[in-house]
Amino acid sequence: MKDNFSKQASEYSKFRPEYPDEMIDYLVSFVKNKGVALDIATGNGQVAHKLSRFFETVYGVDISQNQLENAIPRENIIYKVASAENTFFKNQEFDLITVAQAVHWFDFDLFYKEVCRILKPDGIFAVIGYGLFSTNEESDKIVKDFYYNIIGPYWDAERKYLDENYKTIPFPFDEIVVEPFENKLTWTFEELIGYLETWSATQHYISKNNQNPLDLIYNDLKASWQKSDKKVTFPLLLRIGKLK
Repeated sequence: MKDNFSKQASEYSKFRPEYPDEMIDYLVSFVKNKGVALDIATGNGQVAHKLSRFFETVYGVDISQNQLENAIPRENIIYKVASAENTFFKNQEFDLITVAQAVHWFDFDLFYKEVCRILKPDGIFAVIGYGLFSTNEESDKIVKDFYYNIIGPYWDAERKYLDENYKTIPFPFDEIVVEPFENKLTWTFEELIGYLETWSATQHYISKNNQNPLDLIYNDLKASWQKSDKKVTFPLLLRIGKLK
């Protein structure tokens, strides 16, 4: 499992969009017992803290201590450092296991073997994520040029799974057909730039070139943003399954 996000953990916590309550409510509706849930690669605890409203105990694990230090605290959430493919939990411990915007970084075979070990026989497993956002036409053109051309060569190979809406990841579970969801937000220009800066390819570009690629689009993007309605829409990705 790669760790692309420790360096900008505080920015990640500040600028990454949260998942809407309606999607979390929908996911939890498939879970029979609300005892113990696990959010793997929890990052700043976005999903873990939403699950804490429903479950007696929620664990959030991540390989990045920096991320966990920026995680949202709740009395019934326990944050621990652990890799997705090799956790310290007992067999058949969890009613729900989630992984949000991270499964593409894992060794699929090892990860799914671990999920099958620690998920209860009647438990639910869910992969969550979001694709490339859309916004006003002018800003969209600038962002897509940035995404595909300026930082395109700096994306890790695993990014393709997100571009393919997680439809091409291995998913060795009895899959449940789910409703589609979107996340609609209104962003300031600072929030837009802050989010683009959390992209792993942006960080790879900075490391390789000692220059922030956002400087190349900053003025044009700001001009387009100031005259727009500042709305963004993320397509949400959701796959839910049970043990076979």
